[in-house]
Amino acid sequence: MVVQAYILIQTDVGKAAEVAKAIAEVKGVTLAEDVTGPYDVIVRAEARNVDELGKLVVSKVQNLEGITRTLTCPVVHI
Repeated sequence: MVVQAYILIQTDVGKAAEVAKAIAEVKGVTLAEDVTGPYDVIVRAEARNVDELGKLVVSKVQNLEGITRTLTCPVVHI
């Protein structure tokens, strides 16, 4: 079973489109869109398990230039 999550991202001013484009190229990211509101980019990602999801967020997403904060929201099926 695959673990899916939404990653809500805040960026430096004026960097949302650039960040969304860069994140869209990351393996495991299925969707990346720049949006308005309290977050600048919303990403849908998937991984084999929670550990792999954590590695994706910490080592690949958070290391991209222009990102100031992330909030990861795992998808649950109730």
